[in-house]
Amino acid sequence: MEKPTSLAQLRAVTQPPEVRTRANAEHWVAHLYLRDLSPYVTWLLLKTPISANGVTALMIFTGWAAAAALLIPGIWGPVLALILGQLQMLIDCCDGEVARWRKTKSPAGHFLDAVGHYTTEGLIPVALGLRAAGFAQGGTEIDWFWVALGAFLSIVIIWNKALNDLVRVARAMSDLPKLADAKGANAPRPGVVAKLRRLARFFPFHRIYHSVELTIISFLAAVVGLFVGQLEISQVLVALLLPLSLLALVGHFVAIMTSSRVRPA
Repeated sequence: MEKPTSLAQLRAVTQPPEVRTRANAEHWVAHLYLRDLSPYVTWLLLKTPISANGVTALMIFTGWAAAAALLIPGIWGPVLALILGQLQMLIDCCDGEVARWRKTKSPAGHFLDAVGHYTTEGLIPVALGLRAAGFAQGGTEIDWFWVALGAFLSIVIIWNKALNDLVRVARAMSDLPKLADAKGANAPRPGVVAKLRRLARFFPFHRIYHSVELTIISFLAAVVGLFVGQLEISQVLVALLLPLSLLALVGHFVAIMTSSRVRPA
């Protein structure tokens, strides 16, 4: 396909209203500023032979690099992870834009995108566990208890993330239509769970397990660590994230089972 002649033309094709108004698939940093920046990066990518799946591969490696950065001692590792976490989401915006412009959307692209998010969000907790174990503090002794907690946190986060995909599988196997990506589409039916969900808006801990939020929290913890010690704050962080992740997992499961997502229309 020919290259775009203007950014306005590029935005019209690659950022249609159904993309910009997505309530669940679009991350809040994309709404906030990344979709304003991504056309400039997509413009440059379209001048190269790289495919949309190639851009997704860049997104995957950037996410892995964000997790690896947390193993750098001191505050600079979390600073780099914070930057790479934002960069990963920027590239994540661009791969879809390249695919929409070139009309090369495919199941392989969606699969690779999922691989990128699953693996990144699984690796970051492992890196946090290693950091809490002293791996990133220059010590010679590794406390494997914290490594195990980080690995368990990774498993819980992946389980929680998988629930959304399991809903899609269940609906497809029941011949139900794809859920609309609109605000309120995933809300539980009126009742106790719906009230608890509304209360959770004031302390949305269930939303902190995306790679963006995890890198932001890791950076903020590292700032506090400048005053109380990086090892100590890393251990506190893992110790807090794990029970909250279990609570988020249970809450997510109950919210699904009490919503219309897994029930016939």
